[in-house]
Amino acid sequence: MNGKDGEAIDLRSFGARLRRITAEFNRIAHAFAHENGLHPTDVQALIKIFDAPSPITPTRLREELNLTSGAVTACLDRLERAGHIRRVRDAHDRRVVHLHYLDAAKDVAAAFFRPLGRATDNALHRFTPDERRIAAAFLDTLSDELDLLRAEPPSS
Repeated sequence: MNGKDGEAIDLRSFGARLRRITAEFNRIAHAFAHENGLHPTDVQALIKIFDAPSPITPTRLREELNLTSGAVTACLDRLERAGHIRRVRDAHDRRVVHLHYLDAAKDVAAAFFRPLGRATDNALHRFTPDERRIAAAFLDTLSDELDLLRAEPPSS
């Protein structure tokens, strides 16, 4: 498989591309965290809360982020104080807490990340619908593989 200018795309060059994008996403996330008085982990928590198909629990967030209960509690306290989330007790089981991303916080994030959205849209429009489907399928598959990797017990 070849990339720009006929360059061969092997695992090493593909890995370098993924690291470059990851580093840039991390830079942007750190800038958002700094601008909003948050810790970078708080931004990762916001992403998990925002992307969840339904409100998630602190326990699920802890599992997703691989944090201790205390670290998740501190994170959620910061996010709640900053007005990004609210904790809501389940109506049927008051022991269960659901995390909700507040609309005002979504507006703050949307304004900050709008340039990233434009850049992504610009990049997407350079590809055909079929190419975008293939790229999306690759990203989904890689994400699934990373989920499996995370679920594996650490090697000694």
